[in-house]
Amino acid sequence: MKFSRHFAAAVMAGVIGAATPGFAQDTVKIGLLVPLTGPFTSTGKQLVAGARLFMQLKGDTVAGKKIELIVKDDAGNPETTKRLAQELVVNDKVAFLAGFGLTPGALATAPIATEAKIPQIVMMAATSVITERSPYIVRTSFSVPQTTVPLATWAAENGIKRVVTVVSDYAPGIDVETAFKQRFEALGGTVIESLRVPLSSNDFAPALQRVTDAKPDALLGFVPAGVGPIFVRQFVERGLDKSGIKFIAEGSLTEDNVVNEIGPAALGIITTHHYSASHNSPENKAFVAEFKKATSGLRPNLMAVQAYDGMYLIYEALKKTNGATDGDALIAAMKGMSWISPRGPMSIDPATREVIQNIYIRKVERLDGQLYNVEFATIPNFKDPSKVKN
Repeated sequence: MKFSRHFAAAVMAGVIGAATPGFAQDTVKIGLLVPLTGPFTSTGKQLVAGARLFMQLKGDTVAGKKIELIVKDDAGNPETTKRLAQELVVNDKVAFLAGFGLTPGALATAPIATEAKIPQIVMMAATSVITERSPYIVRTSFSVPQTTVPLATWAAENGIKRVVTVVSDYAPGIDVETAFKQRFEALGGTVIESLRVPLSSNDFAPALQRVTDAKPDALLGFVPAGVGPIFVRQFVERGLDKSGIKFIAEGSLTEDNVVNEIGPAALGIITTHHYSASHNSPENKAFVAEFKKATSGLRPNLMAVQAYDGMYLIYEALKKTNGATDGDALIAAMKGMSWISPRGPMSIDPATREVIQNIYIRKVERLDGQLYNVEFATIPNFKDPSKVKN
């Protein structure tokens, strides 16, 4: 369904109509678009829990305005995401669109944010190009190159010479494959095979057989977190863990809410990412404790902290505009903003509207009887390398 002129006119009429007493309105509405049904339910639940926890801890009033969070389930379907975003703008008169568990939904919504001049806060979707699709998109999650390039650097500097990559065949997987290969080979390593597995498949036997035959120093794996446990178990069941082949991965594979599900097979996996529930800081210890209290013991993962930070960004932008909801003013307020998150120090790059943050090298270890991604090295204040001009 194309973004029609009629809809654009309706959006603009709705925005103008809401904004003329606009800045005097008592309620600021945030539309949170997340998958709460379907295969990505856990993503949506973590995003909603993180956003609601922020409001629980910080209150539902900022700059004299009442904050209303309107949660919509897009089931991970980009057409549904787009339709719901249109309804939120036209019918609910939201001042912000937020959430976006998957790249296709974030991309489908970008034209709506642009036409309506409404900030689109991407709290999860990680494909690199997203922020380029609208000047109103700001990301509080990460980009795939941002977490993958440091992994390639670590591998090249730690005796790994030959790698086979196995990724799910969709945009984030291809981003992982491309970013790793470019950096690893620039440092003298060799990617001897690049294998792609259908996104809908949970049978990794054919790819793992090719890994066995190739005898690389390491396997780089990337699949959606929901099938991560299956992938890792099949790696172990085929004896690859005892073959001398290291398992390295972009950190989504061993997310905090699935690493225990993977079980002992996950022990020793090296990953890179920007958040671990075991991150040793006062801010994170408080965040984890409050999150568990609010969710009957659920462990927060990167999605929860990204939504929490997305709400922080929204609140602070409203403080800067004194509660005004003009989209251009809000985006200007967000650019360059910096704060200490449960994940560590972070800021919004004023040039790209991408997050600048620490990236951590982690190893899956057992702590107090449970599995965690334990950080052992830090790349501080790391920008999305795909946006850094040489």
